[in-house]
Amino acid sequence: MKTLQTFQRTFTDGEISSEVAKALKLSCDMHTIENLRLLYSTIDLTSLNTDDTYAKIENLTQKVNDFSSKYPELPQVAAICVYPNFVQTVRKTLTDDRVNLASVATGFPSAQTFLEIKTQETRLCVQRGADEVDMVISVGEFLGKDYAYIFHEVKKIKKATGDAHLKVILETGSIKDFNEIYKASVLSMDAGADFIKTSTGKEKIGATPEAVYVMATAIKDYFEKTGRKVGLKPAGGIKSSSDALVYLAIIKRIIGDDWLNKELFRLGTSSLANKLLTEITGSNINYY
Repeated sequence: MKTLQTFQRTFTDGEISSEVAKALKLSCDMHTIENLRLLYSTIDLTSLNTDDTYAKIENLTQKVNDFSSKYPELPQVAAICVYPNFVQTVRKTLTDDRVNLASVATGFPSAQTFLEIKTQETRLCVQRGADEVDMVISVGEFLGKDYAYIFHEVKKIKKATGDAHLKVILETGSIKDFNEIYKASVLSMDAGADFIKTSTGKEKIGATPEAVYVMATAIKDYFEKTGRKVGLKPAGGIKSSSDALVYLAIIKRIIGDDWLNKELFRLGTSSLANKLLTEITGSNINYY
């Protein structure tokens, strides 16, 4: 494929281990209130549970609406992320225009359905008010090295999103070869992804510093060749501010400070919201 001919890079385990070690060291120096506030502002507050109901999602959205009046000195989260059937509920309830509405789609989390259904689900999400769509690539096809299928799939779904942003989930925990993660990254970006994202959060392995380093390198390479900035979203298994700061340090080291904002960096970790609020304020906060 032309994309894979244009973007070629080979990673070694030694290189990746060295770069992750440098990011770990930098992340310790980055443990400041300013950076904790930044991390909080990049959270996609997510509810993707089997027992979600319209009432629960409406209640979550109202909490987001009320947050700034309760904590006016604190930043707001970046987005609320829900299943497609709840998009209209969030759109009707959400009043804070600083917060985007994101929806998973395309047969999330396994992506095992017809491409026609994936594109139609995407269109319906956007029609009902989604600002962002999080799709999962067909991991089985990718592992089978059908790279053209992945490119075509992402391109079709990006077309269906229109002006909404498309975040493409690679499910990096299922891709054991770092060079393949790089390929999945550049294929997704060249097909139109506005963000690339590590994981659904539904598999045993979520985000890892190693995978995020490879993805950040792919974003840097893509930007240098095309001039287009693509965002990065680590998701899955991010349980502490220290975990999150490692990803922030990788972005800072590899791509640069221009990516240190919610427009180009997101965190998929709802469980971290209260912990960050508690660290930032020095008081126990259990708001979400």
